[in-house]
Amino acid sequence: MGPSEVLLRGRELTRRWGGLVAVNQVSLEVARGDVHAVIGTNGAGKSTLINLLSGEIPPSSGSVDLLGHDVTGWTQPRRARAGLGRSYQRNTIYPSFSVLENCRLAAQARQQQAWAWWRDAARIAPTVAAARDAAARAGLSDLLDRSAGLLSHGQKRQLEIAMCLATAPQVLLLDEPLAGMGAEETERMLALLAELKAAHAILLVEHDMDAVFRIADRITVMVNGAVIASGTPAEVRSNAEVQMAYLGDTAAFGGH
Repeated sequence: MGPSEVLLRGRELTRRWGGLVAVNQVSLEVARGDVHAVIGTNGAGKSTLINLLSGEIPPSSGSVDLLGHDVTGWTQPRRARAGLGRSYQRNTIYPSFSVLENCRLAAQARQQQAWAWWRDAARIAPTVAAARDAAARAGLSDLLDRSAGLLSHGQKRQLEIAMCLATAPQVLLLDEPLAGMGAEETERMLALLAELKAAHAILLVEHDMDAVFRIADRITVMVNGAVIASGTPAEVRSNAEVQMAYLGDTAAFGGH
């Protein structure tokens, strides 16, 4: 599978709740080796779009392709087992468990063995190995035995990504992974994303415009549920419709 191969594709996705159209005929592609950022003001439909792609909610119309398969009718767990990982705006870790245990539980969900109920899950070598590897890739090797609840905010976000990686995804949907981070934590997360993108297709929803324009290979801009622009960071930054939608505040786009 080549580095430019599209792994996730949404086609004319629409989601209505009664008379409200939260996502309106949105199409996008996410390729291995790329970070595709989706930006927009609050209420633009970004999180709803991620929910449609991940399978948390069904589309009113449109379709989703994952690794060449039409997964529009698939549940979220089935999409996850097929290679789609997802993080959320709010931490979804188990605070009383260690970093390693959090990652092991995620790996165990991927490698379920219902018939082996009598075995100690903590001693199943493949899941423990997958957990250790995921924690290492997320930069948490030195914190395996620390309770997740004692981690810093940035480390908790790293743990969420480690839990995603433990499920062996090829596509990562990351919903505001930089939210609430300080400058040093942001730098660590951006370095992690830059490292991960070589082997993954990454869709990133983020409000930190400086970070978006540094890390993204492609940017899609949403307003009122619809896409108004999509292209390289330079193309989006110079797009007149985007500038108008953001009231001409070019500082919103990395200060340029």
